[in-house]
Amino acid sequence: MTDVVVVESPAKAKTINKYLGDGYIVLASFGHVRDLPPKDGSVRPDENFAMSWQSDERGSKQIAAIIKALRGADTLYLATDPDREGEAISWHVRSMLEEKKALKGIEVQRVTFNEITKSAVRHAMAHPRDLDFPLIEAYLARRALDYLVGFTLSPVLWRKLPGSRSAGRVQSVALRLICEREAEIEVFQPREYWTVTAALSTVSGAPFTARLTHLDGKKLDQFDLNNAVLAEAARKAVETATLSVHAIERRKTRRNPQPPFTTSTLQQEASRKLGMGAQATMRTAQQLYEGIDLGGETVGLITYMRTDGVQMAAEAINAIRQHISKDIGADYLPEQPRHYASKAKNAQEAHEAVRPTNVSLSPATVAPHLTSDQRRLYELIWKRAVASQMASATLDQVAVDIADPAAKTILRANGSVITFDGFLRLYTESYDDNDKAADDESRMLPAMQERDKTALSNADAEQHFTQPPPRFSEASLVKKMEEIGIGRPSTYASILTVLRDRNYVMLENKRFVPEARGRLVTAFLVSFFERYVDPQFTASLEELLDDISDGRAEWKEVLSSFWASFSKAVEDTRELTITDVLNALDADLGPFFFPPRTDGSDPRHCTSCGTGRLGLKLGRYGAFIGCSNYPECQFTRRLSAESAEEDEGGAALKDGMKILGQHPVTGEDITVRQGPWGLYVQQGEPDPADKKAKPRRASLPKNTDGDKITLDQAVGLLSLPRLIGPHPETGEPIEAGLGRFGPYVKMGKVFGSLDKDDDVLTIGLNRAVDALAKKLASIRTLGAHPKDGEPVMVRKGRFGPYVQHDQMVATLPRGTDMDVVTLEEALTLLTEKGKPLKKKATATKKKTTTKKTAEKKTKDTEEKEKTPKKAPAAKKPRATATRKKKAEE
Repeated sequence: MTDVVVVESPAKAKTINKYLGDGYIVLASFGHVRDLPPKDGSVRPDENFAMSWQSDERGSKQIAAIIKALRGADTLYLATDPDREGEAISWHVRSMLEEKKALKGIEVQRVTFNEITKSAVRHAMAHPRDLDFPLIEAYLARRALDYLVGFTLSPVLWRKLPGSRSAGRVQSVALRLICEREAEIEVFQPREYWTVTAALSTVSGAPFTARLTHLDGKKLDQFDLNNAVLAEAARKAVETATLSVHAIERRKTRRNPQPPFTTSTLQQEASRKLGMGAQATMRTAQQLYEGIDLGGETVGLITYMRTDGVQMAAEAINAIRQHISKDIGADYLPEQPRHYASKAKNAQEAHEAVRPTNVSLSPATVAPHLTSDQRRLYELIWKRAVASQMASATLDQVAVDIADPAAKTILRANGSVITFDGFLRLYTESYDDNDKAADDESRMLPAMQERDKTALSNADAEQHFTQPPPRFSEASLVKKMEEIGIGRPSTYASILTVLRDRNYVMLENKRFVPEARGRLVTAFLVSFFERYVDPQFTASLEELLDDISDGRAEWKEVLSSFWASFSKAVEDTRELTITDVLNALDADLGPFFFPPRTDGSDPRHCTSCGTGRLGLKLGRYGAFIGCSNYPECQFTRRLSAESAEEDEGGAALKDGMKILGQHPVTGEDITVRQGPWGLYVQQGEPDPADKKAKPRRASLPKNTDGDKITLDQAVGLLSLPRLIGPHPETGEPIEAGLGRFGPYVKMGKVFGSLDKDDDVLTIGLNRAVDALAKKLASIRTLGAHPKDGEPVMVRKGRFGPYVQHDQMVATLPRGTDMDVVTLEEALTLLTEKGKPLKKKATATKKKTTTKKTAEKKTKDTEEKEKTPKKAPAAKKPRATATRKKKAEE
């Protein structure tokens, strides 16, 4: 008799199945098996926050598979991830099974393990527990909150700010942080300051550099030398001074290792050191956690990667200490193990830190079995965990003051020497723009004694300007959210993804830049829902959710308190007119959309009509800049902080679109325009005499700046697809093009997707062949069909391999290897089981409907001709007032 174990993913199921053996059936739920339907009424506050759940086709299929496996079983083990989401998935699985009466006589147990190793899995199976209902209630509260905010706030945005929708409860706060940082940068006024440095040498001739710190007996502050005149006077004072060593200060310092990774610090460090985004980091870590095939044995290489804990199990610490002593050196092992305190607010969700499951599996040992990203991330995790138990580094820091005899002009030279590298031998922490770089060990000073004479080679005065605060990177934004207390380990990656997917922000040089749409949404929410996008309020709500999971708060009371005030705030916006919204946004974002002009003229002055004033307008597809003299003045431009007359490239604006120039062959205007689905380029104008003929158009690739696109790039996009060259092996031509899903390469009937960063206009033959090779790996050509000579292929599909000839397909029998199928077998399958590819029914349905409509119209016309005409009925008065009111709203 076999028991059933349910986990989330097939990879995890495969690994655990090997550990447990034949006495168990391990199945995957493929994540959540059900969710709240995306429609109004799924959460009902008036019914004590009753919630309706709905399963999709995949979830129902997995539940059916579990029910089938449970026949004859004694126990169902729910072994989903050891966090809030994992607990919720287990609860959903059990609830659906209970609804289908599939658990009669079956014991249900919950098991969790922090690492997927044989010992950890078997220990968990031997120590089951019940479902953690406070954790489930915390999930229910969070899910209800996110639903209520999204489905209540989004309709308000649709009505009052067309083209926009809510970014989400926590995502909106993250968006506000990005927008406010951008506003800080825009209003930042740089201040000038100068520094004076001197190139000096000792009596023995050893060179070193010192910076001026005191002048005329006074210590210099940052802005004391704030112009070239003062800086030059200070430089000359250094040049004319007789300098010698005035004082030497030496002290020993220690640098301690950082704790092993949490989810947040892993994402930050992977971003800084490896250039990996939060989503890519978590996806790769998931693969390392679920198991890697190491020469026939599948092994989970790291512990669970969604955690805010920094502690490690005693067994892991002991194993790491043994490794340090044996493989690195006894000098690098501190006398006592290092224990780190967790900063997590929710003890139930504070698991072990992210660490290797077996320290003896060094990065070099497992590298042959890993992809590039897996290898780099595993090395980062392994080194950080091992370094966290190593000895501190010690440094000798030296500060030398060089002065004239009266000590009125003083320069300082700093340097340090690492006397013992300690943990630095293995791992060095990286820093972002908000941190002070720890580079003391990179500077060394020559040996000097007090009163030693020094020789001056030259003195330089260097101009500086204060810099605005840097834009957020993925790493620094995750760090900021963690500091404030918004979001949780499992949500950081999805928060950043949602903001980009909804085009509220873009990444420029790995920094978040808010789009105009993002700034509009933020300005609207801050103006009318300020409390609900306030970081402190959101952080306090996160604490309440943590209290629920810890059993200190009742989840429906938390929801009731939130809903009472939130629903009132939404109700207060019902009387808002579009004019009210526009006035608020115009006042808030005016300086951004209408920056001061260099000639001092009014940036809102409409240069098209000469008398109008530019301001924010709302249309069917969202906000834009328009003239107050509409409809007499038709001037418009898309929402961006650009001059109404000319952009940086100097391209003239005409009727709200940017003219890049003329097509080199036809002479037609090439323009950049804003459409309902984004920016596009267009060649020429529609022909009034031929309504069917449309000008050639091409969408701009994602992450392409419409303000910076050149004429050559636009002409290239309009001429796609582009011939790259012949395939080096087959000789078939390869083309590059841009489709609805992004850039692609094509050879015959084979399409290969390109990365979003690939430039479809410049991609070379090698990259194209590589992209096609990945696609061809899932396609095998068996030969030509004897009837028409068209190729017969076997391909990997979503539901398994299948054979295809033209528009006819047939699924391979279960368990059949696509690499061994012959042409004869494929022809037999196509003859016996072949089915035509499904076509979209839209066109046919529309055609049929049109035909029926036409027949009905003809019949109606004939009936009318037979019926005597009646006098026309009096027209009803037009509802002018009502329409006017709706237009205002």
